[in-house]
Amino acid sequence: MKGLAAAVISAEQVLRPRFRLRLRDRRSAATTEPAPAPATDLEPTIYRFILKHSLRQQIVLLLLTCASFPFLYFSLSLPKSIVNQAIRSDAPPHHQIFGIDFDRVPYLVVLCMGFLALVLINGAFKYCINTYKGQLGERMLRRFRYQLYQRLLRFPLNYFQKTSTAQIIPMITAECESLGGFIGDAFAIPAFQGGTLITIVLFMFMQDPVLGAAAVALYPMQGYVIPKLQRKVNALGKRRVRTIREVADRVHESAAGIIEIRAHDTVRLYLADFAHLMGTIYDIRFEIYRRKFFVKFLNNFIAQLTPFFFYLIGGYLVIAGDLSFGALVAVLAAYKDMASPWKELLDFYQQKEDSRIKYEQIVEQFQPAGLFDAALLLEEPENIPRLTGEIVVSNLSFEDEQSRSVDGVSFTAALDEHIAIIGQSGSGKTELGQVLARLVEPSGGRIMIGGFSLGDLALPVIGRRIGYAGAIPHLFPGSLRDNMLLALRHRPLRPPHYDDATGRRRARQIDEARRSGNIDFDLQADWIDYDAAGVDTPKALSQRIAEILRQLNFEDDVYSFGLRWRIDPRADPELTERLLRARTALAERLVTDGITQLVETYDVERYNTNASVAENLLFGTPIGPVFDFEALAENSYVLSVLDKVGLTTDLLNIGRQVAAMMTEMFGGLAPEHEFFEQFCFINAPDLPIFAAILTAIDGGGVDALRQDQKHKLLSLPLKLIVARHRLDFLDETMQQRILEARQVFRRDLPEKYSDQIEFFDPKRYNAAASLQDNILMGRIAFGEADAPLRIPELLAEIVDAVDLRPAIVDVGLEYNVGTSGARLSQAQRQQVAIAAALLKKPDLLILNEATSALDAQAQAKVADGLRQEMAGRGMVWVLHRASLARNFDRVMVMSGGKLQEQGRFEELNRNDSLTALLMAAE
Repeated sequence: MKGLAAAVISAEQVLRPRFRLRLRDRRSAATTEPAPAPATDLEPTIYRFILKHSLRQQIVLLLLTCASFPFLYFSLSLPKSIVNQAIRSDAPPHHQIFGIDFDRVPYLVVLCMGFLALVLINGAFKYCINTYKGQLGERMLRRFRYQLYQRLLRFPLNYFQKTSTAQIIPMITAECESLGGFIGDAFAIPAFQGGTLITIVLFMFMQDPVLGAAAVALYPMQGYVIPKLQRKVNALGKRRVRTIREVADRVHESAAGIIEIRAHDTVRLYLADFAHLMGTIYDIRFEIYRRKFFVKFLNNFIAQLTPFFFYLIGGYLVIAGDLSFGALVAVLAAYKDMASPWKELLDFYQQKEDSRIKYEQIVEQFQPAGLFDAALLLEEPENIPRLTGEIVVSNLSFEDEQSRSVDGVSFTAALDEHIAIIGQSGSGKTELGQVLARLVEPSGGRIMIGGFSLGDLALPVIGRRIGYAGAIPHLFPGSLRDNMLLALRHRPLRPPHYDDATGRRRARQIDEARRSGNIDFDLQADWIDYDAAGVDTPKALSQRIAEILRQLNFEDDVYSFGLRWRIDPRADPELTERLLRARTALAERLVTDGITQLVETYDVERYNTNASVAENLLFGTPIGPVFDFEALAENSYVLSVLDKVGLTTDLLNIGRQVAAMMTEMFGGLAPEHEFFEQFCFINAPDLPIFAAILTAIDGGGVDALRQDQKHKLLSLPLKLIVARHRLDFLDETMQQRILEARQVFRRDLPEKYSDQIEFFDPKRYNAAASLQDNILMGRIAFGEADAPLRIPELLAEIVDAVDLRPAIVDVGLEYNVGTSGARLSQAQRQQVAIAAALLKKPDLLILNEATSALDAQAQAKVADGLRQEMAGRGMVWVLHRASLARNFDRVMVMSGGKLQEQGRFEELNRNDSLTALLMAAE
């Protein structure tokens, strides 16, 4: 089988043009300059796509298929020889093979061994054919998905305003999936199964023409009727795909608009709409099933009808002596084998029609008008010129399907000017900013920047020389640093170092990427363009980011993120040591300033009244889910510790008292009442559950509770904080018993849990805790009025004293922004987007209402910082408030899509001007 597989690979290489040169290229692929895959147009039909990109491989499959037919024929013929020449009583006693004489039994053994060899050979052919076509199908599916995604990146912006992403995603993922299997089968199945069928039919005709004719008599009728029946199934299939996309749309809309659905009590409306769609899909799919299974019924009936003729006609011929019994047995065996390829051909026809429909519908959706030019979008120019001189806008216009939002705008400005564009909502100012950044193509007119036509500049030039930030930026999952550095990641610049094994694996990855028409850039390489940021080392880049954060009034926020984040002490031992020094310095200051009561530090011999019972019990930070505080009452080891020290019953009784108090106090309160925030260990939805537990206790005591009810009850005292809740359930005696449980917990901790908790130690850094918790090494005291303000101030003083602030800000850049930046406010997302645009030191910065979510004071600070940062370089700022335009070199006023006024702010801000009206409207 290995030899056959090697022959397949050799055949493919021989058919490949200049295969020796390409093989040599692949051997050095891990160190060569990566080449982006060229953009190609989508083929209109699936067979044109297959022939264009896999003709050579399809030929290999056909050759392999043809090579298997002789062996298949011999495997069909051999049973006849075994019966007639070795088994029958009147068979000759002696036989000769290649000049060697054999008696009947040895001859039978030789024939049977030959039959077994043919079975193995045919199986090897099937294995190689199926494996090769599977590989081919996956490569082609990879190519097709890559083409779709590449095309998606070229879509005009207005396409995404009209089409939901919920429709696009399944087209590239789920809807494509079945195409991979079909592409490998496109020629192999009809060739192999058709050839198999022809071989079997030929064998039957050679045995007896009448039986051969009987075997194929009903095939013409099937070939005519089945395509007729299939057409309706195809139409229903298209309708099903369209309806499924509507469902995806509806689910996406419902998830995005869940607040409005609940706020307006329209849940029933949307459920009814969804039920209607489900009913439509049910009707379509049921009709498809009905018609599809009728076709199968017809095929099965015909398949069972043919043996009737065999037994009738073949039996008569054997009785009449016109056909040998062995021939009839061979024909019957062959017909049994014939059913499989015929069924495969019918299934293939159905699969072909399904794949054709899917392919054409997907391609249709990826052919919108206004696609960005692929060459300008993807090809890397030889050099990236600086943009200097002037920006000249001539008779610029932009219109969408509804109206012309930019109409005949013309102006000339130096590329070191700072320009403010103001106007009312709908004035065209937003669209003008997008056109200037070439995010949308103008309908007419021309933009010249630094002597270059903006429409002729490649995206690499625009993306590296022009910075842009809008009002609603999208942040990608990852850290703040990742999102800021996106502006510097254009191509791999420094390849990674690979050992021999990894290098060979990477070479294979490059080879597969090129065979599939994919880009072969290495994600493990260093993509960061330090030169573009004006730095030469990662440390200098971090300093540059910190400088930008200060200019954007964002450093304090990132500093706060850093305090709440964690580090690996092994990765940065120097920072770890400085954090421990800060811990010592803070403890000394608390004593020196006489404010030790503001922070209750962790002491293994003392109960911390500002921490919960669970935190006091563990006396450490959980790592992973084993000792998660929310599920601690269900942890078997924790329960065993409580049993050892006799705390289980007492804590259950405390839980009963807490539950009784909470249900009595909060039973009639609204879920949003502030008491639920203060007593955070119980939620409004849990009140009925605890009421049921209390009823069960009244009926049979705590022992009558189910295990899950005991866990629920035990969870209440574990959340109690003495200083915060002041419920008097945890006196000093109980606190001492919890300290005893703490010692048992740590002493008897099983080895398998040793890596699930990081215990508190005043001399060691706690890797599972945040930077702030490590510096404090305790809890800010509840009930101390000055603590929430004084401690952060003191912490900041200590951090500055030991020069930790830059390092903490750098740690804060690792803060995960969440999906689409959901863990940040809108203002913070805008600041991140501006920071990314500034980081690449653009020649022209375009801001499109990019600070609209910031308050007035923050906007003024950001504006001052940006003017300072962009001194000597161009800046065009589309402002949402006219008053922010005061200190710009030039102000442009848009109204009705036209540039109505331009000049200095002082010149335009007169009584009868549009600028004055905009100022008055604020």
